Amino acid sequence: MPKPPNPERKYRTVTAFQRRLNAVVRRLPGQTLLETTGRVSGLPRRTPVGGRREGDSFWLVSEFGERSQYIRNIRADPRVRVRIRGRWYPGTAHLLPDDDPLARLRRLPRLNSIAVRAMGVGTGHLTVRVELEGQRRGS
Repeated sequence: MPKPPNPERKYRTVTAFQRRLNAVVRRLPGQTLLETTGRVSGLPRRTPVGGRREGDSFWLVSEFGERSQYIRNIRADPRVRVRIRGRWYPGTAHLLPDDDPLARLRRLPRLNSIAVRAMGVGTGHLTVRVELEGQRRGS
């Protein structure tokens, strides 16, 4: 019987892969991006994300939950921006530990949801809701 995967090893492998992939993906014009403020540097940090806009909210699920760097940045400063279809929207991010992230993934875009489930480690998923402000802000 094969050994179950080591969660820490999977986390390190996936994050190393994502660092390289995200450097390319964040430059794609149609890619949805979440911009947080670095909790140490104070600099803008852009992370490609998948999710869905529903009214004045944008929903996403973090595959590493509290371990994700953008989640740590949101904890320090919940003011964020989300680029959806090439437009930037300012908003406030809310971490929702009581939401069922796997049920939430069933309501989000299918390919992204598959990737989040595949790359995530254990039960560490975390739902994030961004309350979008009405006006578009510059890029």
